[in-house]
Amino acid sequence: MIDPRRLRILRAVADHRTVTAAAAALYLTPSAVSQQLAALEQETGHALLTRSGRGVRLTAAGEILVGHANEVLAQLERAEAELAAYAGGSAGEVTVAAFATGIAEVLAPAIAGLALEHPGIRLRVRDAEGDQSLPMLLDGEADLALAVEYRGGPGAEDARLSVLPLYAEPFDAVLPSGHPLADLPAVSLADLSDSEWVGQYPGNPCHDVTLLACELAGFQPRFRHSSDDFRAVTALVGAGAGVALVPRSALRGMDLKEVQVRPVTGASATRRVFAATRRGAESHPLIAPVLAALVRASERLPTH
Repeated sequence: MIDPRRLRILRAVADHRTVTAAAAALYLTPSAVSQQLAALEQETGHALLTRSGRGVRLTAAGEILVGHANEVLAQLERAEAELAAYAGGSAGEVTVAAFATGIAEVLAPAIAGLALEHPGIRLRVRDAEGDQSLPMLLDGEADLALAVEYRGGPGAEDARLSVLPLYAEPFDAVLPSGHPLADLPAVSLADLSDSEWVGQYPGNPCHDVTLLACELAGFQPRFRHSSDDFRAVTALVGAGAGVALVPRSALRGMDLKEVQVRPVTGASATRRVFAATRRGAESHPLIAPVLAALVRASERLPTH
């Protein structure tokens, strides 16, 4: 009989690629993780991991077992959700990992609505960049993630997740006031190919969105300055340090007197935001109302 707790450990090692990182995510010691994996290999009669550089990777048998682990763990999430519903679980805490703009735009309004409609549900918010919230969700540090699509990241097809699209928003070009294109009503990214750029650090989904949009426009942006804070990015642009692409919602309420903001024509950048839970948990009586509140809040966002 395979112990489902060991399946969770195997999946964590598959996600993190090292025993040490998986142990840290699971709040276990590396030796405990290694012992559980050894026991799982004994239970199955197969080697499940093999060394790869400084880390480990799944064997063919390990890949098969992780596929079943995703289904088993999702079913356990559904079981917990049904039991909670049976017990009338209308009160409790839900931890949400979300990026800063998503917190301001949809999560905070959702909290206000939940306080009226479901006063027994308490939200605990964890500020996390768009590429950090999904690992936190999968590691059990959060019950729900507010995340951004990015290349290489877990998406709607990921067997570990249940994904709910919320909204998509364009990135606008932010130019220094004295830029030659600042007087145009809109700009093409191709016309900014010779400019120096201010952007987010690699790994931030917004960096990836900017990079992809510029690639589609036929060039690689020359990033001179980097910051994950949009206010800092905009301030650097205002100081003449370069040009940038910034999600439209991040510009709302910002002091823009030193810059010019223009929509982008042609190849443009779009940020697609979604809510995610571990597969099977989306119907949990504490989580389902939060998802519904996020949908309502996203529907009220300005469309321009």
